Amino acid sequence: MPERTDWEAKARGLIRSEMARQGITYSQLQQKLESIGVHEDERNLRNKVSRGKFTAAFLLQCLEAIGTREMRIG
Repeated sequence: MPERTDWEAKARGLIRSEMARQGITYSQLQQKLESIGVHEDERNLRNKVSRGKFTAAFLLQCLEAIGTREMRIG
């Protein structure tokens, strides 16, 4: 079974890879999150993603804001 930090790295990687795939910066992600009612300042958002310590709900909010409709995990 992967260690907790392995799961955190995978979650962090999902957000970062989707941001890169869509060409979205942290500033743009912050604005997109605001548009769906999620209030994070850019610095906090950057730190949260960098640490990889966030809820599943936050992961889903980011993927929704980015515009991810399908993804392959693995």
